[in-house]
Amino acid sequence: MASAAAPRDHEYPGLLVSNLLVLIVALWQDWPVAMLIWPFWMQSVVIGALHVQRMLALRNFSTEGLKANGRPVPETEAGKRSTAWFFALHYGLFHVGYLAFLSGMAPVPAGEWRWVLIGGAAFAIGQVFEQRAVLARDARGRPNLGFLMFMPYLRVVPMHLAILAGATQTGGFALVCFVALKTLADLGMARAERRIEAGANKNAEKRTGAAAPVREPVD
Repeated sequence: MASAAAPRDHEYPGLLVSNLLVLIVALWQDWPVAMLIWPFWMQSVVIGALHVQRMLALRNFSTEGLKANGRPVPETEAGKRSTAWFFALHYGLFHVGYLAFLSGMAPVPAGEWRWVLIGGAAFAIGQVFEQRAVLARDARGRPNLGFLMFMPYLRVVPMHLAILAGATQTGGFALVCFVALKTLADLGMARAERRIEAGANKNAEKRTGAAAPVREPVD
């Protein structure tokens, strides 16, 4: 059986292909760097939605270190659901506010929306394709609910800060540089995510004195 620390089967190629597709579209349409924010915003929304599904699908999980209103979150179905929906509300409002900001800073010309949607769809297809592998890995371990709640922010906030910092840049060289930096950030965070998950599962096994139960994903 593969280690929990191993990367998802197709995650790295998927990240590379989706970022490359966005770069090709951006170069072809001669986008300024600011336009890159839109497909990346869509990727962030998809990541959040899939994390809600991921949290709701958990069967065996830990809430160590996670509190709500100053009290530990119970390792129950109610605790899991309240955490998942709180995350959905907070993450959703964050992206609604971000959408309003982007609409004023980098409005999309009417003729460019189809290309923005193609770029966003490339990320979405890759993320959705990998979700089954993610759920299967969760079923084999004992994920920490608090880690799953905060992880999307760790992936998307640095990415968008980097793009916003170069939003005034134009030209092919700038596009290549920023997509390359964003791709490296994607790969680095994906690797860090695997390492943190592996450490959390090992800690859970030590506390219980046995390996986490193996559960097969439901079709």
